[in-house]
Amino acid sequence: MDNMLGFQGAIFDLDGTLLDSMHVWKEIDLEFLAKRGFDVPLGYSESLAGLSFRETAEYTIATFGLKENPDDIILEWNQMAIEAYRHKVRLKPHAKEYLFWLKERGIRLAVCTALSRKLYVPALQNNRIYELFDAFVSTDDVNRGKNFPDTYLLAANRLGLPPQECVVFEDILPAIQGALAANMKVYGVFDPASQHDREEIERITQGYLYDFREMMTEPPFTEP
Repeated sequence: MDNMLGFQGAIFDLDGTLLDSMHVWKEIDLEFLAKRGFDVPLGYSESLAGLSFRETAEYTIATFGLKENPDDIILEWNQMAIEAYRHKVRLKPHAKEYLFWLKERGIRLAVCTALSRKLYVPALQNNRIYELFDAFVSTDDVNRGKNFPDTYLLAANRLGLPPQECVVFEDILPAIQGALAANMKVYGVFDPASQHDREEIERITQGYLYDFREMMTEPPFTEP
């Protein structure tokens, strides 16, 4: 490695990590299930953590006994979310500054998300950070959700880097476990939607961030 940071690539989740967007999905869950006569049950959102859109749709169908197919549900969710992701969703504190800080130091950047392209591209463009990224990976590109290492390994491959030279930023425990299984260093990022797992996230990660400014005060890693 030829920089003082100890990594060559940084891989970022979007919902709850770079983007302050988890509230959008809570509102969608409420509206989607209410139209079908259901309340959002306790633990439903937590059960979806790390799942791909398709896995989430299949879980929802099974949980509520819906007579719909996953593709139609995914389309409905995308249609419900697209306005927010095009115009309303904003970045977490100092996320943009940190991305520029990394680029100035020659770090390659990737997105690793469960969002479809039709959602993440407008959100990144609206916040003027799309052009900073060298690679994009969605769970649509693999067969398993982010609780497995597949998406992270693909992101490293698209960056042209070995996994051990990448660091991952994630907010939810199952996704963090997937990134660790990919042999990557991981930082947890605070989001209210995942604070119930904060202690375990802090235990297994390199650190736990409330603000990306924390990563710019000193090199985040040192060489062993």
